Amino acid sequence: MTLPHQQWLSHADIPSLPQQLAVGWSGGADSTALLLALKQAGHEVQAWHVDHGWRDSSRHEAASLAAQAASWNIAFFCARLSSPTGKNREAEARQGRLQQFQIWSRKNGISTLCLAQHLEDQAETVCMRLLQGAGAGGCRGMWRQRQFDELRIVRPLLHLSVQDLRQALSNAGVRWFEDPSNTDMSIWRNRIRHQLFPAIAQAGISPHELFLRWQQQAELLAQRIDQATDKIWLSEIQTTPDCVTIPWALWRSCSSVIRARLLQKMMAQLLGDGVTPGRRHIELVELWSQKSGLGGVDLSRCRLYRKRGYLHLQPTTASFALKPSVDL
Repeated sequence: MTLPHQQWLSHADIPSLPQQLAVGWSGGADSTALLLALKQAGHEVQAWHVDHGWRDSSRHEAASLAAQAASWNIAFFCARLSSPTGKNREAEARQGRLQQFQIWSRKNGISTLCLAQHLEDQAETVCMRLLQGAGAGGCRGMWRQRQFDELRIVRPLLHLSVQDLRQALSNAGVRWFEDPSNTDMSIWRNRIRHQLFPAIAQAGISPHELFLRWQQQAELLAQRIDQATDKIWLSEIQTTPDCVTIPWALWRSCSSVIRARLLQKMMAQLLGDGVTPGRRHIELVELWSQKSGLGGVDLSRCRLYRKRGYLHLQPTTASFALKPSVDL
């Protein structure tokens, strides 16, 4: 079994990886290719499998993956999530995966987790976020690496096509698992992959090239927004463990784009990296700011209010679900 791991893992944008690490392993082609490439490159790899609990058959699939990992001499860890409530099962699955990964990280002493999203996944993510109304920051797509508390999440394959990964596995005689949920049209990403992108391609346009070009432009625009925001943050923002403040007059003088980015940074400062306001909250705060700014606005686990010439963001006891700004 030989995979082109040196080619895959030597890309200039890939962060350095420690000797011991984990891979989020679904059993699909992309995560299987990553798992084996890292093992072949000499890393001490653990396979972390989170069963979403969407299907009864997934229990048997997890058992098969455990046997496959054992045959490769790879430590395998599996957890099954509670049945989704039905409100937003994709968001629940993302949050559940992150929480379980953090549990394994603390238990096993692993600080780096590699995920196998690839080039086509990145294009689909940018498209999905555009349709959700995301700004330039959201349309940057998935980050090459992010930090969630003590766990660093790295995506080493974002520069590779899934066809390259599948071909390499086929050439090496490695089989993979096709998840039935990949054809479930109730999942937004699947509708983009199987319906929207083929329709764009029929018009003679490469959907992947189209949205990856926009991702590059969004990155440049987001960098300019961040530079303007950081200038304000360093000079005008006051922070304590339980409050973030900014002069009200300065807040009102900023553009709506800068206010949205400031709100994101304020929430992350107060509630932790990876916590971000949803589009509904950003629009609510913008409407409130354009008016008199009287009273306040309740957000997820925090409240924004105006007092004595300053805008304050403080935590509350509310327990609304927060979404991580990363696809997991």
